[in-house]
Amino acid sequence: MRVSWYNRSMETQAISLENLIATNQELLAKNETLTAENEQLRQRVQWFMEQIKLSQKNRYGSSSEQTFHDQESLFNEAEFTADLSAPEPKLTEVKAHIRKRTRLTTDKLPEGLPVEIVEHKLPDEERVCPECGGEMHKMGTETIREDLKVIPAQMVIVKHVQAAYSCRCCEAESDHVPVIKAETPAPVISGGFAAPETVAHIATQKYMMASPLYRQEQEWRQNGILLSRQTMSNWLIKASENWLTPIYERMKIRLCEHTVAHADETVLQVLKEPGKAAQSQSRMWMYRTSGEAATQIVLYEYQPDRRYEHPREFLRNFSGYLHTDGYDGYHSLPDDIIVVGCWAHMRRKFFDAMTALSKDKQPGSTPAKGVEYCDKLFQLEKQFSLLTSDERLKERVSRSRPLVDEFYRWVGQLAALPKSLLGNAVNYAISQRKYLERYLLDGRLEISNNRAERTIKPFVIGRKNWLFANTPNGAKASAIYYSLIVTALENGMRPFEYLTWIFTNMPNLGRDGYVAAIKDFLPGSDSIPENIFVPASMRVKSGKYAWEES
Repeated sequence: MRVSWYNRSMETQAISLENLIATNQELLAKNETLTAENEQLRQRVQWFMEQIKLSQKNRYGSSSEQTFHDQESLFNEAEFTADLSAPEPKLTEVKAHIRKRTRLTTDKLPEGLPVEIVEHKLPDEERVCPECGGEMHKMGTETIREDLKVIPAQMVIVKHVQAAYSCRCCEAESDHVPVIKAETPAPVISGGFAAPETVAHIATQKYMMASPLYRQEQEWRQNGILLSRQTMSNWLIKASENWLTPIYERMKIRLCEHTVAHADETVLQVLKEPGKAAQSQSRMWMYRTSGEAATQIVLYEYQPDRRYEHPREFLRNFSGYLHTDGYDGYHSLPDDIIVVGCWAHMRRKFFDAMTALSKDKQPGSTPAKGVEYCDKLFQLEKQFSLLTSDERLKERVSRSRPLVDEFYRWVGQLAALPKSLLGNAVNYAISQRKYLERYLLDGRLEISNNRAERTIKPFVIGRKNWLFANTPNGAKASAIYYSLIVTALENGMRPFEYLTWIFTNMPNLGRDGYVAAIKDFLPGSDSIPENIFVPASMRVKSGKYAWEES
């Protein structure tokens, strides 16, 4: 009996031990599951916190991505802050003098501006000498100040009167009298009452000054002229289709003859687009020459979507290097188009990850090191800016290439959460590596696509004001106007004078006294009058490296 009881006791203990082990394993499994779920929730909370901080920064903070490096910078050697391209300053001795300042040093007035002189004289009864009572004479004048006076635009009706001529002899002796009429120029809008200056003014106000047509309608009304926005829209579209489209197509041919170009795109809403809802988004693509081109060409193209077929079709006659952002559509272009990545986009990924941290944790953080690597590469490009393309290539191979390799060795060692901002930056750096490194292949290439980013800004600023295009024809016309206006600005021309000259000459192409061929309208042509260009001293030069401000 004792043996039987003992056996049953041992069996019971074994069963209890097995149950305890099973229960323990079950609890361990549940613990592992809860730990994994807790980690996922922690990562999700961290991701939401990063997004909230980034959203608050984008909404309330400064849009500048500039960083300020201190003594603990990753790169604190003297070459980091030195500008090797800057010449040594010349020391000159300046004599002491007193100058009366009439305006700020940043305010400049053109040389040929008309001057209106207002002379202030004493009345006759006050020209009496206080000592002897004799009559006083004018001994000289002194310029007290200069005021800039604005005269509002004036509207003038230009009445074209055609003279007719007949022969007096035939009138007296013949039964047939020939009548010859003077030749008159063709109008910019057939059947309309718009002068070339009027269409050019409306276009520059909308596409350069970002003034929508409804605001211009109000401005015309203030001057006593009832000109509807629908009429102005029709004028713009007709002038674009009839006279600007041929110039646009020739500019496209010229652009594709270059071997270095930039591309970018942004959203556009078109209300009455067939097959699409009014709330859907279309695209405005932008293509332009690079800084190495003597004559700059900027072209915009409207398309209903973002498919890669659009840049493929636009650039079908182009071969060479194309600066782009990280959009995969560009990576599907033909093999004869070599896509070059943008380090400014690379830097922005690390910068966003850095700004998502609290300010006390930002210095020395992993994202900050990524930003400093990019800053060093941009600083080197500043030093190379005045070099020739061949010299720049040599400097990049000897100085930039080792830094790029060091950056990617550092990135390869990072263990960042895939869905975090830092993980997004690391993934972007690795996936875009072959495109980002390509700027090292040719000295003509640029480290970023900021040239395109800055060029598309005029359209983005305008879009904030006029909001949308009504029809696809209006969107296409907008693309052509932006192309010619921004191209004019890039080449130092006045857009209003340039468009006025086009609208005056294109309807009369080939006639005596007018431009002979379409190629003569292109930027860089010797046929463009000198008065269309802004004086060199008055031109605004956009910085080549503006990533600190973008």
